[in-house]
Amino acid sequence: MGMLVEGKWLEDDVARRSNADGSFLRPASAFRGRVGTESAAEFPAAAGRYHLFIAPSCPWAHRTAIARRLKGLDAVVGLTLAGLPRFEGWTASDGVDDLQPADGRFYIHRLYTAAQPDYTGRVTVPVLWDRQARRIVNNESAEIIRIFNSGFGKLAGVPFDLCPDTLRAEIDSINDFVYEHINNGVYRAGFARTQEAYDAACRKVFHGLDELEQRLGKQRYLVGTRLTEADVRLFPTLVRFDSVYYSHFKCNLKRLADYPNLDGYLRDLYARPGFGDTVDIEAIKRGYYGGQKNVNPTGIVPLGPHIDFSRPHGRDALGPA
Repeated sequence: MGMLVEGKWLEDDVARRSNADGSFLRPASAFRGRVGTESAAEFPAAAGRYHLFIAPSCPWAHRTAIARRLKGLDAVVGLTLAGLPRFEGWTASDGVDDLQPADGRFYIHRLYTAAQPDYTGRVTVPVLWDRQARRIVNNESAEIIRIFNSGFGKLAGVPFDLCPDTLRAEIDSINDFVYEHINNGVYRAGFARTQEAYDAACRKVFHGLDELEQRLGKQRYLVGTRLTEADVRLFPTLVRFDSVYYSHFKCNLKRLADYPNLDGYLRDLYARPGFGDTVDIEAIKRGYYGGQKNVNPTGIVPLGPHIDFSRPHGRDALGPA
């Protein structure tokens, strides 16, 4: 994939992101700023000032696109979609302001060096960019979701709160479980470099799915009786599971379709504006099978599976939409 070292692009491999036992190590995000409506905010809320860079294949970026849509921020925060990570990492056909493509490609790593010329680390999406200050506000997806939920105040076109204070402790708890077992769990299985590391990671993924299957047999959503940030964070992994993680990451003890409650829950969310209309399955498959040569050296993208996410979900009896 590659990385920046003191502002210069260098190729790397997955071994640099592995523990001694062969298990996958996810580096921490480097930019952790916040957007706020208060007058002293480091990044003041303003329409048109911020721009979000994502890739349709990336689940971490996908969750921020869902939050942006659910909060009615489409006209407030700009959006650029990157394609496959190739040449020098994530690339897009369009840049922003004075940062424009060269030879038809805009390298996302230029945002990192524009913000910090001597930056050392991985270049990831999503990136929330401040057009006025020419700085990266944040590149941690979990924090960008909360920025979109509360940081723009009345600029958000939808007042619905994805993380109400009364539910925050439960949301944080289920988020931790989902991240450890599911969101990052599939990557720990797919990027494992020893049999032992893979076995442990894969079993943990399915332990997590088993737990969620039971939970969703009793309630419509992950937390309480209403849609929350926790559902936004789980959906991108579930919608990729049977198309990508089952085969590409060898998480093949079961398909998601073998879990009736999880499968219905996925289709329930998919039917909602902001969820299904932000999914591009073909781009997702190209991103993984075509963009992760360390896992799929041939780069061949499979034709299937064909999944009908629009089938009736049967979740209405568990609570209001």
